[in-house]
Amino acid sequence: MNNNCRILHTGDWHLGKRLEDFSRLEEQRAVMDEICQIANKEEADIVVVSGDLFDTFNPPTEAVDLFYKTLKRLTNGGRRPVIAIAGNHDSPDRIEAPDPLARECGIIFAGYPNSEVPVFELETGLKVIGSEKGFIELSIPGKSFPIRLLLTPYANEYRLKSYLGEENSEEELRNVLQYKWQQLCNKYCDNNGVNILISHLFMIKRGEVVPEEPEDEKPILHVGGAQAIYSENIPRQIQYTALGHLHRMHKVDDFPSPIYYSGSPISYSFSEANQKKFVLMVDVAPAETAKVSEFQLSTVRPLLRKRAYGVDDAIAWLSNNSNALVELTLVTDTYITAKDRRRLNAAHNGIVTIIPEILNPDLVAESNKKQIDLNQSMESLFNDYFTHIKGQLPNEDIMNLFKEILAEEDEE
Repeated sequence: MNNNCRILHTGDWHLGKRLEDFSRLEEQRAVMDEICQIANKEEADIVVVSGDLFDTFNPPTEAVDLFYKTLKRLTNGGRRPVIAIAGNHDSPDRIEAPDPLARECGIIFAGYPNSEVPVFELETGLKVIGSEKGFIELSIPGKSFPIRLLLTPYANEYRLKSYLGEENSEEELRNVLQYKWQQLCNKYCDNNGVNILISHLFMIKRGEVVPEEPEDEKPILHVGGAQAIYSENIPRQIQYTALGHLHRMHKVDDFPSPIYYSGSPISYSFSEANQKKFVLMVDVAPAETAKVSEFQLSTVRPLLRKRAYGVDDAIAWLSNNSNALVELTLVTDTYITAKDRRRLNAAHNGIVTIIPEILNPDLVAESNKKQIDLNQSMESLFNDYFTHIKGQLPNEDIMNLFKEILAEEDEE
């Protein structure tokens, strides 16, 4: 039997997420396929998905379909367990709803910190041999040792109070989580097995600068969400901590063992522009230090920010970056005309936003003094608003839809 366990760590899939008006579903399909290929090629024994499986509590049907098909592929016919926990974007009840059927495929869901997975065994030899709230112990085919997993999905203030039985003060949260984790480790996690913590929370090394959350991410560091946990709160028995929430892959700490955010598989906002995306492969054996390898994802469509000086400069750059989604800042002496926008959009089909930067101080002053004429019709006001936000006039379909909404309002 192999004395080493290979764990593929991924997370923050945000399936169903869009970038402004751009669907990311085809990119998500491509990167899910790539992750499945890496799991097979690198012979992963376990796959861990550390939260934010979907982007919303009610994801679109296509995203749900992609999610379950991907997890089923990752199980390798029920021989490879896949453990997925809920993040702050996920509905815990939705995540756990298909659990009985999912278990038959080797998929294990945890929606709440106090979720308890029933003991079960598959014909492939995969078994859950031990379980209690926030913990499972696995026996997987070809391994002579058990895999112990501490599962701590995202918990808001209400869930934490019910799970921890404490007021949600920062110090209490850290201490109580550490106490819960330490209790489980003392009970189950000796040197005869592999011991892993999986969580979706904000973790930092004490004394280090707090990393920025993605600009469109729901913050979990502030009021109404969970506070930061320190790496020192992790029990010494844990050999690797698989985290979700932050979209940039990075190591939090090496103490008491490697602690990593896998990051998201694709860039979801322009604050992630130019980021490389990865999955992590963790090689670990009982009583040994985990070794982490990075596998860069190649099917990712890059997000780029460009500051161009005039339309011609912008078009030249766009032609050399045809595969990217672009936030374009256009430096110009005057307003961007409709003709300019048509030229730019004809040159590139991935321009998400055009931000005009007008150098002429007289035009800037005039724009700042401009007031909204509330005597205009609703259609004119909508035109002005849409043009201000999107930088172009609404098309006929959008105007027809707006008129339908106005008509319904009038009927009521």
